[in-house]
Amino acid sequence: MENWYVINTKPKKEFHVEKLFKEGGVKIYNPKYLHENKIRPFFPGYEFIYFDFPAQYQLVRYTRGVKRVVGSKILPTPILEDIILEIKSREVNGLIEIDKYGEEPEVGDEIEVVKGPLKGLRGIFKKELTAKERVLILLNYVTYQGQLIIEKEKLKKVYK
Repeated sequence: MENWYVINTKPKKEFHVEKLFKEGGVKIYNPKYLHENKIRPFFPGYEFIYFDFPAQYQLVRYTRGVKRVVGSKILPTPILEDIILEIKSREVNGLIEIDKYGEEPEVGDEIEVVKGPLKGLRGIFKKELTAKERVLILLNYVTYQGQLIIEKEKLKKVYK
């Protein structure tokens, strides 16, 4: 039965795997975004692929650069097409647009979490960790100081 599934690629092989499947006529979706003037995979190490399970499973699983098809040991987990369409709806000119909340925070800036269960929490921007857009912030909540790793797009710089 044809469905969307998720494949886990070997490190830094997302574009190679995408090219192989496109050349082979298999529908694949590798969401991308622009970071520091370079196009990068939105989900490093993962891509969405549309194929017929079990008929095309071996072809997908043993394509060069593919680590595994995400799911249980018995069968892969299908992904609803609505999820793919929702991700694609955030694209502008083929690249995912990441919501920004004003200007980028810099080290030492006071920031506020604007999305998720920690919304409203304030802290100090300490450093950006990786291309995964995760940041480390030092929390200043009451008298507690802890560290939190959170997606950068959930933050905004606080203006005084």
